Amino acid sequence: MRPGFVLEVDERTPPLLVHSGDGVLLERFPLGTRVVYPPQPRGGVESVDAAIGAALDAPVGESAPLAALLRPGMRLAISVQDLTAPSPRMRGRDVRGRILERVLSLAAAAGVDEVTLVVAGGLNRRLSAAEVARLVGERVFRSFWPQRLVCHDAEDIAGLVEVGTAESGEALQVARVVAQADLLVAVEVVQTPGAGGAAGLVGGLSSYASLRGVRGVAAVMRDAGLSGSVSSGSLVDGSLVDGPAADGPAAGDGGSAAARLGAVLGAAVPVFAVTATVNLAVGPAGSAFLTRREWEWSLADQAMAFGVGRGMDLLAGRVRRRALRELAADYAITSVTAGEVSAVSAAAWAQVLEQQAVEVPGQADVLVVGSAPFGPYHGSGPADPVLAAHGALAGVFGGYRGVPVVRENGAMIVYHPMAARFSQLHQPSYVDFYEEVLAESSEPATIEAKFERQYATDPWYTSLYQTSLALHGVHPFHRWYETAPARGYLGEVVFVGGNRAVCARLGFRAASTLADALEIVSGSVGRDPSIAYVHSPPGLVAQVR
Repeated sequence: MRPGFVLEVDERTPPLLVHSGDGVLLERFPLGTRVVYPPQPRGGVESVDAAIGAALDAPVGESAPLAALLRPGMRLAISVQDLTAPSPRMRGRDVRGRILERVLSLAAAAGVDEVTLVVAGGLNRRLSAAEVARLVGERVFRSFWPQRLVCHDAEDIAGLVEVGTAESGEALQVARVVAQADLLVAVEVVQTPGAGGAAGLVGGLSSYASLRGVRGVAAVMRDAGLSGSVSSGSLVDGSLVDGPAADGPAAGDGGSAAARLGAVLGAAVPVFAVTATVNLAVGPAGSAFLTRREWEWSLADQAMAFGVGRGMDLLAGRVRRRALRELAADYAITSVTAGEVSAVSAAAWAQVLEQQAVEVPGQADVLVVGSAPFGPYHGSGPADPVLAAHGALAGVFGGYRGVPVVRENGAMIVYHPMAARFSQLHQPSYVDFYEEVLAESSEPATIEAKFERQYATDPWYTSLYQTSLALHGVHPFHRWYETAPARGYLGEVVFVGGNRAVCARLGFRAASTLADALEIVSGSVGRDPSIAYVHSPPGLVAQVR
């Protein structure tokens, strides 16, 4: 694996690839710009099935091997992370399905008859039957769906049980089938440091009531450690912390309120975790130019880059969205770890950090980032402006260790069209959040106080969440809160190519070109600012010196 590095732009530097929503650009950056390149994707384990078997037989932490924990007559619950990770989705056979088959084989050999599988999606949307089959594999799907393989329902009062309260007062409700189990096997994929773990498990299996206190603005800001260091499930001051994390299983772990609830779950139900990590793939094998350095592109790479950019421009909106919906990556599985939740999480985070860490020499006045065409919550719809802001301000910005790549009160420039387009199927509450809530205020604390409860308890949103494929009514609120640490840290945020009216509604500014954006922020960072371009995706962790 080639490590990441920082390039300083000079006269010989070719135009650089920049993602801008559902398109790509080749952009020339000012001389002296520091370009932070992620490492090249590393290879995977020789045999995924052998790695799974070895992990189950030799767990980490204080856990016994899984086979020793299984016995006849026990009630076994298996939670499987939803499709929010990895992003883009995994091409071909999903590793979670392979893990499930091995776990179920061991359970059958031990005489365990009472087994229930739960797709742990939390407040994320339910998966369709086809998506569940893709996730768990056809054999498991045919054997268990729909009676003993279900999607978690965070609004099913009869199906939730309170299992305890954290010392700080947060009560935890989880799926009844989990609360009544003798053992919970938790299966997930980790793509970024700080993702998953006990806090993520809670987010995937609990209720809105349980998450209300740990996903609010105050909790997000507190967990971010906003004292010159901001994190979103990132690494701050050299240690893993839980930043404002997702409502599904991609939530960070650490000393956060969500992690405290994770400890409550662990005290109520024995948990055996199985976690796979993936490399830095972005797309299918034929799109390797996306992770190569531009000056190393072959003629085929150059043609591919031009063709993708031009092709996306020519495609009609619906066809373009269909193409993006089918986007998948040929990931290599870099590790499989099983055992005690905290030990498994630590091993997985160390594995992905080793893959993604890049040393960066100091902070910049201006941080420039592109925005990927995929994301954990996009579903089959476009990247709407709320999720675009979330991806940049709570995603790329938060990928650092020590201090952010940009200085406090510096500027952030993001490439995204910021069009007010939403999926009516998946994002009904996002439509109203944009039209009603953001029209009145973009301040997270104001929004939380005035609107959250209304959206969280609205029977129409609840019905669509439970019976259709819609995100929970409160979903856009939590994503917006997660942008608060970056918004409080940065002086200005400008979207290149962004719709001016949309950006203004979200509290940002719009520019037509990079030069225009630099002119806009010159009042706060000067006419000759230091600039850092984080060349992503794939994601990286900047270790700022």
